[in-house]
Amino acid sequence: MIIDVVIPALNEERSIGHVLRDIPWGVVRRVVVGDNGSTDATASIAREAGATVVPAPRRGYGSACLAALAEVRRDPPDICVFLDGDYSDHPEELTDLVQPILDGRADLVIGSRARGEHEPGALLPQAIFGNWLATTLIRAFYGVRFTDLGPFRAIRWDALEALQMSDPDYGWTVEMQVKAARHGLRCDEIPVRYRKRVGVSKVTGTLKGTVMAGYKILWTIYRYAGR
Repeated sequence: MIIDVVIPALNEERSIGHVLRDIPWGVVRRVVVGDNGSTDATASIAREAGATVVPAPRRGYGSACLAALAEVRRDPPDICVFLDGDYSDHPEELTDLVQPILDGRADLVIGSRARGEHEPGALLPQAIFGNWLATTLIRAFYGVRFTDLGPFRAIRWDALEALQMSDPDYGWTVEMQVKAARHGLRCDEIPVRYRKRVGVSKVTGTLKGTVMAGYKILWTIYRYAGR
């Protein structure tokens, strides 16, 4: 199957090169970076490392993903993998992440940091609690068991298109999971390793980011539960 990778990025010049270096290019056709208005060398480093870079001027994690997907849609793959640009994930685990899809056992696979090994301090207390609360609510409202809202994930392209993703910011990952549950997609998880990100998180690294993300995640869960 053809595999493309989407990486949303904002001012990740210190890490994006490491991320792209560790991607198993032998199984990946292309990498598309959604540059979310970076003011540093993120875009040029990504291009030099072999990625296609597309601008995503509207700030927001989901906006960067949507901009990258518009480029991917020009020549769709069979599987789309999402990966952060901060080097907290281990890109070399991509081959394990897509295996349940290749085996025909899943449509969506989440890389679970909760089930895998992570460096001390890589997952902050607010992230651990937020993931627990969100996944508990998803199970209660939608009947699907997840342990994480981790950004490292793989999904069949046709399934992704059916979800009609739209969230422009903090609700992107949870939107994908609740819509997958509503659409009856076969969802799976695999344990993944997680390390301290390079630089400061735009979400859990600030009080405003933590509060806004928490609100948007909970709002998204309730929003789609009522449909």
